[in-house]
Amino acid sequence: MALSITAANVLKGTGNRVIAATAGGTVTQGMPVYKDAADANAIKACQATTLVKSECVGIALNAASDGQPIDYQTEGQINLGATLSKGEVYCVDDAVAGGIVLLADIETGATDYVTILGIAISSSLLEINIQIGGVVRT
Repeated sequence: MALSITAANVLKGTGNRVIAATAGGTVTQGMPVYKDAADANAIKACQATTLVKSECVGIALNAASDGQPIDYQTEGQINLGATLSKGEVYCVDDAVAGGIVLLADIETGATDYVTILGIAISSSLLEINIQIGGVVRT
């Protein structure tokens, strides 16, 4: 089940690296995002249903619509505005675009790619350490 993120509570934390870009669709705070090379590297919500959409570059820090500026965090700590389980590994969701799930919640199948976003270091903070597996979970 995807995390229930309160967008207004998403905040960058310590050791952060933030990149400014342009959105290629509707994105809200807390969503993992990828660069769509087929759309001038526009930033879009990740979904682990294809290799391209699972290649996360960071987590959105603001809401944006198509063509608007968006900032995303690529490393460091982030408050996701959700309740996390300390010590658990969080990943790009395979069921919901822009969703974040526990590793154990990723389904197995031909279109369920594994991209790790990071590990919860408290009930509110995720230490971003993006690992793009490039493989489906079997």
